[in-house]
Amino acid sequence: MNKVEEFEELRPLLFSIAYRILGSVSEAEDAVQETWLRFDRSTTPPTSAKAFLSAAVTRISIDVLRSARVRREEYVGPWLPEPLLSDPYQDPERSAELADSVSMAALLLLERLSPLERSVFVLREVFAFGFDEVATAVGRSEAACRQLLVRARRHMEAGRPRFEADRQERQELATRFFDALKEGDVDALRNLLAADVQMVGDGGGKAPQLARAVIGAEHVARLLASVYPLMARIDVTFEPHEVNGQPGAVFRDRDGKVLHTLALDVLDGQIQTIRSVINPDKLCHLGPVADAWAVDREVKRARRHSN
Repeated sequence: MNKVEEFEELRPLLFSIAYRILGSVSEAEDAVQETWLRFDRSTTPPTSAKAFLSAAVTRISIDVLRSARVRREEYVGPWLPEPLLSDPYQDPERSAELADSVSMAALLLLERLSPLERSVFVLREVFAFGFDEVATAVGRSEAACRQLLVRARRHMEAGRPRFEADRQERQELATRFFDALKEGDVDALRNLLAADVQMVGDGGGKAPQLARAVIGAEHVARLLASVYPLMARIDVTFEPHEVNGQPGAVFRDRDGKVLHTLALDVLDGQIQTIRSVINPDKLCHLGPVADAWAVDREVKRARRHSN
């Protein structure tokens, strides 16, 4: 294979590594592109293209994450990862680890780690790289990487949610949830939600968003049942779709532009967390983005007319 073919074969893996380190589709794509430029400029063929490219994309991602941390500290409202509708990298032997590691909940846990801890955890735990490969990628000794992994595992295990293992059961619950959402059925929604369910929205100050997380089945059910029938009245539609490996949906305005995504965390037959990303900067990779402020104004007008 020539360089281009080698790189394209490994591109899905490189993106998947970068996305888990960065929690951003756009930044991961930029990291992969910069990795290609470094590979293209290299004059000596590496012993292993996979090792060279994985190390390059990891180091680039670590640098990007260090600068991104400052921006995230100044972020307006709750920060959520950019939604990922499908992971380009698949490995049947590690499908469970891959699906778990890309969930919104897992990515938010990874935010607690230092850039080095996060990178070591992703390479070793998610993609099963050997410690020699991890050490080369992050520029530390194998012994140091083992210590970084111990610390990373401790942080992750302390807050790790357990997801419903039965994919079909999880999907059936999501179908009932979205049916109840369409109908604005408060009782049906309440029955699907955990007592301490949380609803979190990420608008980044660039779109209408919840002032704070909404907590409790009653509050969340009433909020959902009051808003979504009004959105349907102004021709907002949604299509159920996996979001970060979890049941979810993509919402669109009447022109088919992306309004926001919704992702559901399911445990013990109930929805534990609902996460909505409406920040337009985080939706561009999904297609043309709707004017969320205009939709919000229409919803408010529809509410006034219905009272």
